Amino acid sequence: MGSLVVVPVVAPLATAAVLLAFARRRALRRVAGLVVSGVVLVAAVCLLILVRDGSVLVVRIGGWAPVVAIGFAADTFTALMLCAAALVVLVCLASAAATGQDGHPFFVPLALVLAAGANGALLTVDLFNLFVLIEVMLVPSYVLLALRGEARDMRASRVYVATNLLASTLLLTGVGLLYGVSGTVQLAELVGAGRESSPAALAGGLVLVALALKSAVVPVHAWLPRSYSDAPPVVVALFSGLLTKVGLYALIRVFAVVYGGAADYLWIIGVVALVSMVVGVLGAVGEHSMRRILSFHMVSQIGYVLLGLALFTEASLTAAIFYLVQYILVKAALFLSVAAVHADRGTDRLASLGGLAATRPILAMSFAGAALSLAGLPPFSGFLAKFLLIRAAVDSGAWLAVAVALGVSLLTLTSMLKIWGSVFWGPPGPAEPVALGEGARTWATASALTLAVVTLLLGLAAQQLLVLSGEAATGLTDPVEHPRVER
Repeated sequence: MGSLVVVPVVAPLATAAVLLAFARRRALRRVAGLVVSGVVLVAAVCLLILVRDGSVLVVRIGGWAPVVAIGFAADTFTALMLCAAALVVLVCLASAAATGQDGHPFFVPLALVLAAGANGALLTVDLFNLFVLIEVMLVPSYVLLALRGEARDMRASRVYVATNLLASTLLLTGVGLLYGVSGTVQLAELVGAGRESSPAALAGGLVLVALALKSAVVPVHAWLPRSYSDAPPVVVALFSGLLTKVGLYALIRVFAVVYGGAADYLWIIGVVALVSMVVGVLGAVGEHSMRRILSFHMVSQIGYVLLGLALFTEASLTAAIFYLVQYILVKAALFLSVAAVHADRGTDRLASLGGLAATRPILAMSFAGAALSLAGLPPFSGFLAKFLLIRAAVDSGAWLAVAVALGVSLLTLTSMLKIWGSVFWGPPGPAEPVALGEGARTWATASALTLAVVTLLLGLAAQQLLVLSGEAATGLTDPVEHPRVER
């Protein structure tokens, strides 16, 4: 069992190192990337099966004492996130192969290193290693943004790199201060530290601010639409499923452990959640390209997850975890639809597109399914996710949050209809079809369709994910209660 915990980190890293020696073997890189991503997905599913009862698998690399060992742990929340992340990596690599965006010799190795860093950040048991593994995740992302060498990629990467360097500096400073006042960075030893010590609360607050910056939470969100709107479409899809979601996962985990849902701080998260929802959706309404609209919606949807954290009841945390897991898949499906449109027409600007529902009906269905889920309409997973959050808000008497959540959902639907009407409906736009083989078009569409179907299945058969989300929520509200199995 212990070896399963390290597979999501070791397997991609080892494969990336080997692939660097085969720079001219494009087919080999593609096959190896897809195979190792599939292996990680299988390992993540096996971990989820092992910890579905609430147990926690803990591994100390090399058998060293906890103070110096690199420790990984998998509980239900971690395993759910690993499954979603692994599936996103797999379909993104498939889409990149279909559209030719993996042509650079370093694309697949960099994507695998990014995945390994993200998986490690999900699994780590101490804050310093969280910082290290987030950096392992971010460094290849800097290169992936600028890999094509185009001017717009350089513009996007400048904003992205500068923002994340600032966030990383704040994170390391916060971790250092927390160690200085608490004498540890082990999450298991920091339970309730923010409630018992004001210095620990301040240091932990700096850690949370850094993670909020990495997650693109309002008011530190402007970097995300500026960076993602110019980046290669498949790269954006990969980033949307991993980067900000790892930051959001870490923010939830750190707050639940260090502050334990202390009421003195919940109102701050609540305000940030509601403002993020409103600012994000209003920003999306005025945009005119698919990537930019969807980038602003990332900011808005993060607010829904934070709303569940702000209420901090078992029902709200269950809803937040359910929302986060399905949202990873929904957002990746939408950006993969953008990648397929861009590969077919060479642009994602609304004014240049139109009529794709007639020529690419499967792609139109894929986008429509993911868009309806994002807006929270049945029978897709987004409907149940928003229903659970709104019900938790009603139970807590948070009527303003209920009103904002419903209003933002309506505006989200408006944005999705705007994309549908401009890109898939109506007469054909001025953008001419790009010379791309029919097989490549099919595989690019299949990647988006796969995730769209998964979101539909999660909506129609949500009980199992709901049970697992509830178990994960229990682990957050009682972080020291669950049994641990050390290897």
